[in-house]
Amino acid sequence: MKLDRTIRLVIVAFTFLLFFVVIGAILFVTESALNIWDRLLRAPRWLVYGYLGLILSVMPFAAWLVFRLVFRRTKKPPACGTAQLSQADIKTRMSEAQAAGVPIDEARAELRELAARRESGSVHLCFFGEVSAGKSSLIKALVPDAEVVIGAVGGSTTDIRYYHWQDRAGAKILLTDVPGTGARRLQADGISGEEARRAQLVLFVCDSDLTRAELDSLGWLLKLNKPLILVLNKSDRYSDEEQAALMRRLLDRLSDLGSELSRHAIVAVSAGGTADVVRRSSGGSETTVRRPRPADIGVLVVAINRLLGADPRSLDSRRDRAVFYLAAEKLTQAERQYRQQRAEQIVRSATRNAVLGALADVSPGSDLVIQGYVGTNLVRTLCQLFGVSPRDLDIESFLTLSQSRAGRMLPLSMAVAGNGLKAFPGLGTLAGGLVHAVAYGLIFDALGQSLVRTLQEEGKLVPETTANEFEERFGEYIEAGVRQVAQMAMERQPGGDRD
Repeated sequence: MKLDRTIRLVIVAFTFLLFFVVIGAILFVTESALNIWDRLLRAPRWLVYGYLGLILSVMPFAAWLVFRLVFRRTKKPPACGTAQLSQADIKTRMSEAQAAGVPIDEARAELRELAARRESGSVHLCFFGEVSAGKSSLIKALVPDAEVVIGAVGGSTTDIRYYHWQDRAGAKILLTDVPGTGARRLQADGISGEEARRAQLVLFVCDSDLTRAELDSLGWLLKLNKPLILVLNKSDRYSDEEQAALMRRLLDRLSDLGSELSRHAIVAVSAGGTADVVRRSSGGSETTVRRPRPADIGVLVVAINRLLGADPRSLDSRRDRAVFYLAAEKLTQAERQYRQQRAEQIVRSATRNAVLGALADVSPGSDLVIQGYVGTNLVRTLCQLFGVSPRDLDIESFLTLSQSRAGRMLPLSMAVAGNGLKAFPGLGTLAGGLVHAVAYGLIFDALGQSLVRTLQEEGKLVPETTANEFEERFGEYIEAGVRQVAQMAMERQPGGDRD
């Protein structure tokens, strides 16, 4: 590409300028170094040695900083939780949740299962992996007498199954077969992940290079911070060179995930099975015979025994910690569901009160909807449910912001209310008052739903954010609640069904 003459002259000028700047910097540094050296020669020896010692002490720090910036440091994946969670912590949370009315059955069941496993003294090995990776076949190879269901179609394991096995020391071991991740069966991934947390040792089974889904699952398992073996099954499908390359790739995958697992934690095995062999007779005819293919799992047994031969207290403590976090997550889920249900009840109650107020006053103003006692009580009750302590100024600010928006939305709510009441024939002259009542209730219902949503996401009352949520999703909220609010209004009319 040819450059314009002016551009070339600019480049030449810049090059000369850069040359003189570099030369000047070299001369300046040289002059400074010579001046310092000349002064050090005339200075006392203690000052010379002290100065040189200072320079030498800074050099290792500079080298360490360069190393950190240039070379990538492998990070160990964080364990499930930044702080150590104890059984006492879980029990305290369970007591508080139960006192608040939160169901704690699932969290309590996890602690009971943990206690039962502690008492039995058994060691659980969980076979984890994608559908059709060969988990059940490996268990069959380890325990030939076990009645393991192995299907020709992937995903034959649809629930959790346990099989007894003994290591070389005669310890009581339970091999756990779980549904393959990615299976279409509902909650298959969930129960597999939960059982992996309850086990002392996890064996991640794959049959080729890891897919994105397998990498995600493996990364999640590494965060449990418990012993893990990466098992390459069906290795007989690969040549020696292909298998060696694949093992190196799997080790790189673990390194990329931040794992510190050694090369011994990756094993290549074959669960065996059957193979079709073609026989050719002397006459030239061919017949296919199915023959058993021997399993090759010796390295897997060695890897399992190596991990089980470690400190059993470490295995149990890691298992216990994972179960504690599992129980805590189930308790958190129960609290979230409880809050959601209670929030719906609170919003429904406030909406019903708003409908009653509207029926008492046929032509209410939208300011009464927002600034009245019911509105303030709704905000305070929902904030208390989500553990938020708002200032009175925040509540007033939110209601004021919402009032202006509700005034603009009143015509829309009136139109939706009128359409909703068409589903109830025989209203007669009461229709006008009912339309106002339903519109009144729809505004309150939308206000409550927007407040619940922002409290869940923000964890605090942010007046501007909540008011914007109220305005942006108002149409969606009223369309979803129009029939329910209309039913409330109908039940409060003379002759309607009262509860």
